[in-house]
Amino acid sequence: MDPDKISVLTSIAPMIAVVTAIAVGGWVLTTWMRVKNGYPLENQWGKAVYPKTDREAAERVKLLTNENAELRAELGSIKDRLANVERIVTDDSHRLTQEIEQLRDKRAN
Repeated sequence: MDPDKISVLTSIAPMIAVVTAIAVGGWVLTTWMRVKNGYPLENQWGKAVYPKTDREAAERVKLLTNENAELRAELGSIKDRLANVERIVTDDSHRLTQEIEQLRDKRAN
């Protein structure tokens, strides 16, 4: 190698080392602060490596799942009632009257 190139490399090498040390130190400091404050660590795509899980979050998910099931059941019953109302509104009155009379007759027997 040329002596000029060697002298340039020897003058730039300390700066490269300092920049590299600052970058690595910043990464270590950021990771340490995340761990200290309870944030999950992330991989290079931003996904959590070790997601934080606790009992409160699991209990909340369980409660929300139960509430979701109850709301779905209620929605199903409301859909059934709405179908009956739509049938009553759209049917002609003669057929509706006959069905009501049939129900009264069954009740009377």
